[in-house]
Amino acid sequence: TRTLVVYTDGASLGNPGDAGAGAVITTPDGEKVDTVSEYLGRATNNVAEYEAVRMGIETALAHGARVVELRLDSELVARQLMGRYKVRDPKLQEKYLQVSALIARLEDISITHVPREQNGEADRLAKRGAKHGIE
Repeated sequence: TRTLVVYTDGASLGNPGDAGAGAVITTPDGEKVDTVSEYLGRATNNVAEYEAVRMGIETALAHGARVVELRLDSELVARQLMGRYKVRDPKLQEKYLQVSALIARLEDISITHVPREQNGEADRLAKRGAKHGIE
């Protein structure tokens, strides 16, 4: 069973504004497997966070992951995915359902809210994605 660690972050320059999503996929011992950075158009920070999670899990699945250790610095998205917070916003409900469908393809997932300082590379990738809209 392949386990991969997925660090994700979303960024919005203005909220809503030009948005980007980034993800870093590593092995459990820290070896980098892949990175993703994408411009999302105009979106809120929370939509960008969900898009980053979606892209990160999709990429992990493409690399054969059956178990994912998801690490993100969005407390809202982490708690919604863990079932601790309800998803009330219609746009976020749509994103939540997309991510839930990907999670269902895994054997297991752990979701950890990490401090921003532990998520630097995903943060840079998200900001790079957001800036592609204004370059």
